[in-house]
Amino acid sequence: MDPDADRLVGTRRDAIRYAGAVAGAGLLAGCNGTESAPSGSDSDGGNGSADDGYGGDEPSDEDAGSGSYAAAMAPVGEVTFDAVPEDVMVYSLLYADLAVALGHGDSVNSLGFDADAGGNTLDAYYAALDGVSFDREGLEQLNTGSGGGISVDRELLYELDSDLHLADPALFASFDGWDEGDVAEIRDRVGPWFGNVYSRRHSEPPEPYRDDYDYYALPEIGERVAAAFREEERFAALDAVREDVVETIRSDLQPESERPTVAALIYTDGTYYPSRTDEPGFANAHVRPFEVPDAFAAEEVTYETAYDHERLLEVDPDVILHQYGIASYYDVGATREALSDHPVAGELSAIANDHFYPSGDPVQGPIMNLFQLEMTAKQLFPERFGEWPGYEHGDDYPDIPAEERLFDRDEVASIVAGGAE
Repeated sequence: MDPDADRLVGTRRDAIRYAGAVAGAGLLAGCNGTESAPSGSDSDGGNGSADDGYGGDEPSDEDAGSGSYAAAMAPVGEVTFDAVPEDVMVYSLLYADLAVALGHGDSVNSLGFDADAGGNTLDAYYAALDGVSFDREGLEQLNTGSGGGISVDRELLYELDSDLHLADPALFASFDGWDEGDVAEIRDRVGPWFGNVYSRRHSEPPEPYRDDYDYYALPEIGERVAAAFREEERFAALDAVREDVVETIRSDLQPESERPTVAALIYTDGTYYPSRTDEPGFANAHVRPFEVPDAFAAEEVTYETAYDHERLLEVDPDVILHQYGIASYYDVGATREALSDHPVAGELSAIANDHFYPSGDPVQGPIMNLFQLEMTAKQLFPERFGEWPGYEHGDDYPDIPAEERLFDRDEVASIVAGGAE
């Protein structure tokens, strides 16, 4: 099993519980093996530039003669569609958020894990967008495994009879009881696959898919999925908002020497599970634009890495970003209070200076990313971008004064509703 499957094993699995479920349809974690990142990545985590090209096969133009059209994404390559998909299997929050962003949230028929857990996270962000929602009622839960295993019944995929499987076939081939032959069977007998998740941290996919794999930035994934739904203009309009946010951030950063050291992690039961923020992949798309020093830069951090209080104090980051901090299992505020009373953890600079924050979900789609960029800006540089107002566990994303928002909520809601067309 690889680090980008939604399998959560042992102490790490216990650490990454999500809203009472294993992973809330979004955590891409693994059981053994380390993540490898190829050299050369753009500022948003892809192989090429997020602004000037593609990391792999270019989406194809519409076939004007037949009315069919094509879209392309590694590892599946080019897929031809006779009509826009109306019934879509989705495994992770990345693709659920993308479907909503493209105006096709109603096409989603499933999520990898508990739909309420994943839906809560999406709802927390969408609450600020008038008319934008994700209807999770009646969605099938794909994973029925227990004890940390991933078990997706192939018969369920036959029953769903989806027009499109908006998921990475390489990921499914890594699941218990699956291989590339099973993936091909579903493709041939039910419908095509179209997804890429190993771009999350540029980890290595299963061997049969490695030669055909490319790594993409989050906007590049969005472009390709938009082509599958024939929503290129809508996605371009939404991504222009992201570009404006990133430009706002980069135009007003502090000098590099004055930027805080930042640690991204998960904490549970006395143990910290760190993640690198200075490595490629869309997991860091909400942190990378700030170009802050990674507190773990000198550390060898793998999926298995775990720190106790004393070890984290040796690193002593200026700011701690607790992953999955919005509408999730983790009560980051309660955790911060508990750590402040601990004789060792209370000495952490981030705790002493009240710089221990709820952070975003690494398995983020484009709408989530906008809010998570804004959130991170306020947490890292409040003097530049306005104070982070705080967050109460279980609440929606906090209300930000209009003059302190990094993007226009009404504009985004209009794009999602089709205003870009």
